[in-house]
Amino acid sequence: MKRLLIISPYFAPVNAADMQRVRMSLPYFADNGWEAEVVMVDEKYTEIAKDELLLQTIPGHIKIHTVKAFDKRFTGKFGLGSIALRALWFYRQKVNQLLTTAKYDLIYFSTTQFPVCVLGSYWKHRFGIPYVIDMQDPWHSTYYQDKPESLRPKKYWFSYRLNKYLEPVAMKQVDGLISVSESYITDLKSRYPRISRVPAATITFGAFEKDMEIAIANQHLFTPILQSGYLNIVYVGRGGADMHQSITTIFDAVKHGLINNPSLYTLVKIYFIGTSYAPTGEGKATILPLAMQYGLEEHVVEITDRISFFHTLITLKQSDGLFMPGSDDPKYTASKIYPYLATQKPLLAIFHPLSPAINVLKEYGAKYCYTFENIQRDDIDRFISDLSAGKENIQHYQPGAIEKYSAQQMTKKQCLLFDKALNGKN
Repeated sequence: MKRLLIISPYFAPVNAADMQRVRMSLPYFADNGWEAEVVMVDEKYTEIAKDELLLQTIPGHIKIHTVKAFDKRFTGKFGLGSIALRALWFYRQKVNQLLTTAKYDLIYFSTTQFPVCVLGSYWKHRFGIPYVIDMQDPWHSTYYQDKPESLRPKKYWFSYRLNKYLEPVAMKQVDGLISVSESYITDLKSRYPRISRVPAATITFGAFEKDMEIAIANQHLFTPILQSGYLNIVYVGRGGADMHQSITTIFDAVKHGLINNPSLYTLVKIYFIGTSYAPTGEGKATILPLAMQYGLEEHVVEITDRISFFHTLITLKQSDGLFMPGSDDPKYTASKIYPYLATQKPLLAIFHPLSPAINVLKEYGAKYCYTFENIQRDDIDRFISDLSAGKENIQHYQPGAIEKYSAQQMTKKQCLLFDKALNGKN
């Protein structure tokens, strides 16, 4: 059995999107010849909401190591709030100890807290251990370079320059790449010719059946968000100006429907939940101001605070229908696809025509899946009308796709990449 050391700064019970791949893969690594351990930052050093139910999905035999981080109350005075930067020194010390006292075959960075990945090159040089990086998002990106300052993330000036410096350090000696989008890998191999022959695989997040079982069994723990008596359409995920192109499409249709078919559209209420990564109570609305421009403030609810993972699943399950807006960035793919599909609810998805999410949704047989270019107002009218009619089986997902994109199959693909990375040590 080969030994895998996983670096995931955020991990259960912390409710962070970038730890979900690891969490859903842990039950299946051993079946594919890998014994996995996780090194996380102690939960007390993060402000992200916790979801204790996540711990029910972690196999009892998995070793979880914790590291400290510098207190954000201190580092924040210097503008350093990133968990990766605050924990970098402690990760170095802890993993040095682990690699000195035990044998591991591979280190796997699966996180969007990318600065910690620079340690891969250091550990490879010191201990001769190869490493793989999971690119769940772009690391160094020029996406915001031509955007107005008002649309750029906080501290963009600093993060852009930091990422531009750190990414080549991590990529210098990397032995394998995993990504949710083929374009991320293409960009990296173009930017760093040395890794052009490094094993790489595009592997999406998977669907984990046990999650919905846990959510349903514990639904009594969650305060309902949706208002009865309405046609509730739900989106749970981040907001941002890059999603306005897809969101304005549905807002335009609802505004038009209120004029031409008020008996139906007065019942429509669209929820955008967990749209900000900011601490609870500090998030800035990015969707409601847009809704107000369309005069839809009575039909749109934006909750910037994030809710727990299982609260999300139950809220999706309690909806009449789901909405998944895509980014105007063609490289964007939504990791939330699989929890959405697991609910078996009708889903309206609007993505950039080049988004890799389109192909996945088509394989699933998603009935209401469109691009910015091909969606018409009539398509949204039909979706709303079908929801209102309560038609049975208006959406039926393909069993073959459900199996193909299961967490079990996605873990198998990861392990095949790990094996290639070991065989191609450099």
